[in-house]
Amino acid sequence: MASRTKVIGRTDPLGSETAVEETEGLVHLTHEQQIRIRVCEIYLHRGRQPGCELEDWLQAERELTK
Repeated sequence: MASRTKVIGRTDPLGSETAVEETEGLVHLTHEQQIRIRVCEIYLHRGRQPGCELEDWLQAERELTK
């Protein structure tokens, strides 16, 4: 799949995203990055033992969406 690069201030006549949708996407990425960071913290706190990736992710989501 090819990705398209967006240029700020340029109108893409073929694109269907609005500025609000693009902003929401950026907020989502930021939230996902926060979850990833928290997952790493949980992993380190557990002593770097593998095998609980899903549980760590779900815990991080719960903590960050309160």
